[in-house]
Amino acid sequence: MDNLSDRLDVPFADSDPIRPCAVGDFEAIYEIINDAAKAYQGVIPADRWKVPYMPREELREEIEAGVVFWGYKEKDQLLGVMGLQPVQDVTLIRHSYVRTVRRNQGIGGRLLSRLKAQTDRPLLVGTWAAAVWAIRFYEKHGFGLVSPEDKKRLLKRYWSIPDRQVETSVVLADPKGFLAFKWEEKGNPG
Repeated sequence: MDNLSDRLDVPFADSDPIRPCAVGDFEAIYEIINDAAKAYQGVIPADRWKVPYMPREELREEIEAGVVFWGYKEKDQLLGVMGLQPVQDVTLIRHSYVRTVRRNQGIGGRLLSRLKAQTDRPLLVGTWAAAVWAIRFYEKHGFGLVSPEDKKRLLKRYWSIPDRQVETSVVLADPKGFLAFKWEEKGNPG
C-alpha cells in the first residue's frame, strides 16, 4: 500500500478531518472494518459471515485491486473509512465503515459527500440485502436501488464476488449511474 495521497491531486486544509489514507493507516483500516462489520453478524447469511470479517490479506488484495481508502480522523485517530474504486466506466464505493462507538454522528455522510465529489463518473455501491440500515444510509444520500435484474448484471460486471454474495446483495446507484444505465439499456454504449 503506497501513500495513497500521492495518487491524488487534491489540496487539504490542516483542519480537514477527511483525507486519503496512507500506508501507516493499514492497521486502523483493518480494525475499523472488522469492528463495524460486527453489525452484520446474525443479519447476513451465516455462510457469508466470518471472523475476522475482512482478514488482512483480503484487505491488501482490495487495495492492490485499486480501492483507495479515505479516512475521517479526529485527534489523530481514524474513526471511519470509505473506499473508491474506479472500474471500467464507473466508480464503486467500497468498504464503508465507521467505528461502532462513533456511529450515527455524521462521519459516514461526510465521507460519502467528499468521495462523491472526487469523481464525475457514475457511482455504484453494493451491500447486503439484509443490511437495511446501510441501504437507508445510501438512499438518504441520493442513491437508489437498481432492479433485481440490473443488480445481477452490475455485480457480475463490476465486482469480483462469489455467486452466493450476488444472490444476497443489492446495488444502489447515484443519479449519474441511473442515467448511464438507462442510456445503456437503449442499446447505446455505456
